[in-house]
Amino acid sequence: MSNNTFVDNAKVMSKGQVTIPKDVREVLGVSSGDRVTFVVEGNTVRIVNSAVYAMQVLQAQMQGEAEKAGLTSEEDILALVKEVRAESEV
Repeated sequence: MSNNTFVDNAKVMSKGQVTIPKDVREVLGVSSGDRVTFVVEGNTVRIVNSAVYAMQVLQAQMQGEAEKAGLTSEEDILALVKEVRAESEV
């Protein structure tokens, strides 16, 4: 196992609830009131910070879209931003 890999466990209570161990919450960057996502892959489950997971999904879906729209350089993006801002001022 690598340095950032560790094993922890929690007891499942009668209503199916578990307390996420403190060291796991710290790694996930979650605290009271935050949401987590359970990603089920076969018989394995990953628990991830929902906000981080949503951003990763969005990034994967958007991959390649800039090139499809003809945005191939930083200058192209800046020109588009200026155009959009100018339209919003009208």
